[in-house]
Amino acid sequence: MKHYYSFENLDVWKVSKQLVIQIYTLIEKFPKVERYALCDQLRRACVSVPSNIAEGSGRISLKEKVHFISIAYSSLMEVFCQLQIAEELQYIQKDSLQEIYDLIYKNSLLMTKYREYLMKQSEE
Repeated sequence: MKHYYSFENLDVWKVSKQLVIQIYTLIEKFPKVERYALCDQLRRACVSVPSNIAEGSGRISLKEKVHFISIAYSSLMEVFCQLQIAEELQYIQKDSLQEIYDLIYKNSLLMTKYREYLMKQSEE
């Protein structure tokens, strides 16, 4: 597949996009009563992660790029928190979350490294 924009080559964006697909699949198992509550919030938060990475890549200043990575990281932490709540409410089983938790952790590491890379560039 041809890539048109620089963010499409970023591992952090690719992993974030994988997370969105897994979350969307997972929330299909939630009770119907949560369709317009926790499910909606999870959808918005998880889509915010790759969206902010993409938006930040379109910014000119490194300070803005770092800012959007920080927003993406915050959204990632929001997803993690909401999944823990869903688990405690017994909407999902812990064993079905391990792969997603691993992906969230991997994504957080990639974001941290990318943010550090951008910050180092701004010092040069």
